[in-house]
Amino acid sequence: MTDTQVVVNRRIEAPVDKVWHALTDLESAPRVLSGVQSIEVLTPGPFTEGTRWRETRRMLGRTATEEMYVTACEEPTRCVVESESHGAHYVSEFDLSPEADVEGATTVRMTFSATPPGGFAGMLMKVFGGLGTKAVMKAIEQDLADVAAHVERPAPDTGQDPRTP
Repeated sequence: MTDTQVVVNRRIEAPVDKVWHALTDLESAPRVLSGVQSIEVLTPGPFTEGTRWRETRRMLGRTATEEMYVTACEEPTRCVVESESHGAHYVSEFDLSPEADVEGATTVRMTFSATPPGGFAGMLMKVFGGLGTKAVMKAIEQDLADVAAHVERPAPDTGQDPRTP
C-alpha cells in the first residue's frame, strides 16, 4: 500500500529533448542537481530500462547513498526510477510534455511515491510522514528548479538560444 505520494509540476523554458537529456545524464547530475553529491553509474551505456546507479544526496541534514534503477523508459517523454531503502520501496516517475501554448517549453510532472516497510519502521514512517512529505516535495522542487536553471541559460560564448538542444 502506498502511504505517501508527492506530485510536482514545473514548466521549463526548453524543448523536451533538452530537458530529457538534463534529467537522464547521470554523469552530469552532481553538477546540475544541487542536492546530489555524487553518482556512481553501475551499468554502462545509454539511459534506458535496466540502468542502475548509486546516488549520494544530502537531505534533512544527512547524507545517504541509495541504489536506483530504471524500470520504464520511453525516451524522451517518460521514465520510472525505483529504489529500496530500509524496507521501504520508492518510485519516481517523470513525465515530460511539450507546452501547447509556447513553442520550446516543456512541462515536467514528477510523481514520487513511497511504500513503507511493515512493523515498527513502517509505523515510524507513518507517524513522521508529514514531515518527510514536505522534505521530499522541497527536494523535488529544488531538483526541477536546478534542471530549469541548467537548460534555460544561454550556451556559453555562442549566443545560441538556450532552448536549442
